[in-house]
Amino acid sequence: MADTLTVELGERSYPIHFGANLTSSVATRVATLQADDRRCVVVTDRAVERAQSVILRQMFQDAPLFALEPGEETKSLDGLARVLDFLAAEKVDRRGVVFAVGGGVIGDLAGFAAATWLRGIDFIQVPTTLLAMVDSSVGGKTGINISAGKNLVGAFHQPREVFISTGMLGTLPAREFSAGMAEVIKTGLLGDVGLFESLEARPLAVDSPELAGVIRSCCRLKAAVVQADERETAKSGGRALLNLGHTFAHAIENVAGYGEYLHGEAVGIGLAAASRLSQKLGYIDAAAVARVEAVIARHALPTRLREPLDYAALQAAMTRDKKVRAGSLRFVVLTRLGTAAVHERVEPIRIEETFREVGAG
Repeated sequence: MADTLTVELGERSYPIHFGANLTSSVATRVATLQADDRRCVVVTDRAVERAQSVILRQMFQDAPLFALEPGEETKSLDGLARVLDFLAAEKVDRRGVVFAVGGGVIGDLAGFAAATWLRGIDFIQVPTTLLAMVDSSVGGKTGINISAGKNLVGAFHQPREVFISTGMLGTLPAREFSAGMAEVIKTGLLGDVGLFESLEARPLAVDSPELAGVIRSCCRLKAAVVQADERETAKSGGRALLNLGHTFAHAIENVAGYGEYLHGEAVGIGLAAASRLSQKLGYIDAAAVARVEAVIARHALPTRLREPLDYAALQAAMTRDKKVRAGSLRFVVLTRLGTAAVHERVEPIRIEETFREVGAG
């Protein structure tokens, strides 16, 4: 039986359903929508199509399905155009519903297509990766990457429902599972020290009995943050705290080339950098930094760049980040393990020192 958590956003509120196998729940939802003459279409990627072919048929029967190439490169203007062409070919009207079945790339891309098609239609998230389950499927941030930076083009468009079926993680490659753990570690660092300490004591794996509870805890924290600051407009704190490590990570992805690092791998390095910056600013000590980096490494994530990246290029990428306000970069830092804050007007030399410590050239 599914367990449900509601993201309370007034008329945009929606449930997150949790269960080991929600195939029948999704199939019932599809059947109900179709009985109401609402056109249902599916956007996924070819890796999910291969790995979950039986489940996809059970969930969606003969609903039109469009599968793109997996990978961050798909989250692009070209990928968006292809999804929009698919919606046009399938004659999806304003009562249509897009099911986004996949990881963060598919959720962000299909969600943005839904946000822009006919000025906005409903979409439902069915995340298949750990990263998407604990982070990107919840909160309504949709978008694509362009050459100038990651997620610079997008829209806030909340899903109507999220179905988190943890059994789908059984076919997830180990590298993708580790990438998802970066967002779990981030959640512990910014708002749940108990979670962080549990990851210190015992690394989380796909067969860990506590995995389902951890996923729900991450969603509960994110839902609370989103409810308080849906569009990231709070003057301090708020939804911006969810960007812990991401200013560094997005610059790494942009300069290295999208796809060179999985998003979670870049976030792992970003968390290491954020902890080092927090130490330089006097918030935490070297022992805390070592604890953060040890947890990242124990979950098979990098804490340093594999190859040096040019610091000037990284700096330029950071200045184009969405989190720049009034020309000033804002960094999320750790005031202590389990608590984060937004810090503005960081001295440039501190940023450069931090990036060079994690391998910038």
